[in-house]
Amino acid sequence: MDQEQHDVIVVGAGNAATCAALSAREHGARVLMLEIAPEAARAGNSAFTGGAFRIVYHGAEDLARLIPDISETELRDVDFGTYDEAQYFDDMGRMTEYRCDPDLTEILIRSSFAAGVWMREQGVRFQLGLGRQAFRVDGKFKFWGGLACHIWGGGKELMKALHARAGRDGIEVLYETPAIGLLAGDRGVEGVRVRHQGRVRELRAKAVVLACGGFEANPEMRARYLGRNWDLVKVRGSRFNTGQGLRMALDLGAAAAGHWSGAHAVAWDLNAPPFGDLDVGDRFQKHNYPFGIVVNARGERFLDEGLDFHSYTYARYGGEILNQPGLFAWQVFDQKVTHLLREEYRIPRITKEKADSFEELAPRLDGVDPARFLDTVRAFNAAPRPEAPFNPNLHDGLRTTGLPIDKTNWAQRLDQPPYEAYAVTTGITFTFGGLKISNDAAVEDTAGHPIPGLYGAGEIVGGLYYHNYASGTGLMAGAVFGRLAGRNAAATAKG
Repeated sequence: MDQEQHDVIVVGAGNAATCAALSAREHGARVLMLEIAPEAARAGNSAFTGGAFRIVYHGAEDLARLIPDISETELRDVDFGTYDEAQYFDDMGRMTEYRCDPDLTEILIRSSFAAGVWMREQGVRFQLGLGRQAFRVDGKFKFWGGLACHIWGGGKELMKALHARAGRDGIEVLYETPAIGLLAGDRGVEGVRVRHQGRVRELRAKAVVLACGGFEANPEMRARYLGRNWDLVKVRGSRFNTGQGLRMALDLGAAAAGHWSGAHAVAWDLNAPPFGDLDVGDRFQKHNYPFGIVVNARGERFLDEGLDFHSYTYARYGGEILNQPGLFAWQVFDQKVTHLLREEYRIPRITKEKADSFEELAPRLDGVDPARFLDTVRAFNAAPRPEAPFNPNLHDGLRTTGLPIDKTNWAQRLDQPPYEAYAVTTGITFTFGGLKISNDAAVEDTAGHPIPGLYGAGEIVGGLYYHNYASGTGLMAGAVFGRLAGRNAAATAKG
């Protein structure tokens, strides 16, 4: 193995990595993939995703190219809407306070639909995001937030499909083989140093693609780059994303890019395990807070739950919980909205309380000041509201007025018992800081030049996300830049 010359080595085995490997193979390269985890735990964060897939589409006909089994009933009962390039650009700009790299963002958006079609050709199946991104109102589902398309079966099925295709294409994967360094020579990167079966070995290649994630599973790096208490958060996904790929590249002189003090973090069950559980997947998350209120240990609301659809606030609001006393919060709902709560609120492993009155519920909210909680609920219910109908499919303008923090949409009074409350903490998904890549997905050095033979894709790339994150762009970016990195790595190897 030590002496064998590969065309392309891909470090990682998740969505971006496997897309890179398939793309490189498609363009004639002999490809080897390196995975730090055992086969049963392969695929990094991709295995844990719920499968949201943000693409440009102009109506049902575009979606039917990805989801050919859309039924006549769905065509009749669903308002698919559209999600064009202008909307996508607007969301990326708004979410990142207009800091996202303009070139990478343009590549992401304008390549999104073609990447979806390509993934379907690799064997990935898609489905409509009914129940997650569309609610039935007046007998018809209406999509909101640009996320009509999801991967069928979520991350498990995504990675099962991609790895099945890789196997058919003859792509070898070395499991339990961490990369520990890049091999560099006069012509640039010439391979990867690994630890395999207890030995350090050098694997030679004409091009290397780094697609092995960020540093979210490394508490030391989280504390160093993200700040106080980030070393205490739970990790939504893989325990293997420790930032080693970033260190290898930075040690070689690669340029850093993106928001190194920023991360995607969500409301996550308070008693979830320290790292993700593949049997549970993404269901420790609790994303329906826009339809209730969220209180901290002081019994106070600390954010505008109705600021926007959860797709545009969930990745930032998780970090807000970390700023609260005790690093936890409770989400509270009444029976008017419990039918809207996603399946993740009904799993067996959940931290939940239920009561027929707020006076009965208050002492059950572990760690919360019960008297202040009752004051908060009473003030919320008493706040003036317009005569606007509640509609979960749009910004309905049903808002409070006069509270320290007003709720600006979906602000129904909590007045229909029994009341349900769910305890959450911060669960980190991935980190925003990463490597600087060119428009060809080549990793650049600190002087702004591409490092010959080195490419990057997926969450190891910086520059797309700042402050916040629009749901579904992570899988899409992995597919788009993985495909691009693989194609260009193959060209380098063949050149």
